[in-house]
Amino acid sequence: MGKKGQSSTGPAIRELVFRRTAGSPPGLELVALAGLAERARRHGNDPYAPLRPAFHQLVAVRSGRLTVSVDFTTHTPAAGEWLWIRPGQVQRWGRDLPEADGVVVAFPPGFPDPATVADALAGPPFAQGPVRPAGADAEGLRRALEHLRYEYDALAELPLESHVQVIRHLLAVLLLRLATARGDRPGGPVANDTFRRFHAAVERDFAVTRRVEDYAAALGYSRRTLTRATEAASGMSAKRYIDERVVLEAKRELAHSPLPAGAVAARLGFADSSDFTKFFRRHAGTTPAAFRRTARGS
Repeated sequence: MGKKGQSSTGPAIRELVFRRTAGSPPGLELVALAGLAERARRHGNDPYAPLRPAFHQLVAVRSGRLTVSVDFTTHTPAAGEWLWIRPGQVQRWGRDLPEADGVVVAFPPGFPDPATVADALAGPPFAQGPVRPAGADAEGLRRALEHLRYEYDALAELPLESHVQVIRHLLAVLLLRLATARGDRPGGPVANDTFRRFHAAVERDFAVTRRVEDYAAALGYSRRTLTRATEAASGMSAKRYIDERVVLEAKRELAHSPLPAGAVAARLGFADSSDFTKFFRRHAGTTPAAFRRTARGS
């Protein structure tokens, strides 16, 4: 499958790369929620604009108010709650961000080891919405975050390579604790390798093809195998999974980018605007223009 569609115009939604603060260990950042807006401005970003980070963010709220929109769902995590924002999701912080007391644990996708990613369900399909741990789960997360903070600040006490390994292991503890608090017990049912490979291929090529047969041929599976794996992991067919991914990207572009609908259609691999409009209406229940007006409050 060759790449087309998105490459002609470049990103229309502001993308955020993982930035390491001077003096912090490679691979992970701990940022206070109250200072997040000022940090964004230092890097030339509007903290309240739609942004697409290329890294994970674990948001832990201790007190205060916090509002954040993630892919058209508004979350208001309260004190004691955790929210996991995934790479590629479009986020928009509310104006109450400076009022929140808490921390963001930010790390790129390749930093945790593969075993942790599998056991903590850090891969697709993704859990959505805040998690409120209770009892031992809450205490375990509090202590894991506290230990991570201690080692994060103690950069000079260990050789750099050892320090990075300590941080990676403590992040693993945090992720596994969070999976348990969600009710996703390590060792329980997880998406198999077939679905994970399919998900990665869809992320790469959803603007190239919407045909299950193309993905099956590229990955070396039958259409039936992909459909079974996708239904087991996500509850939907492989075809619907592809189409839902295209619709999500279309909504992101229509709501957050200045591109006209015709340009959005071209980025997503549609031959013309009318095909895009029919597809979008069939899956979203409205036209691209009507969705854009509603999403922008106009």
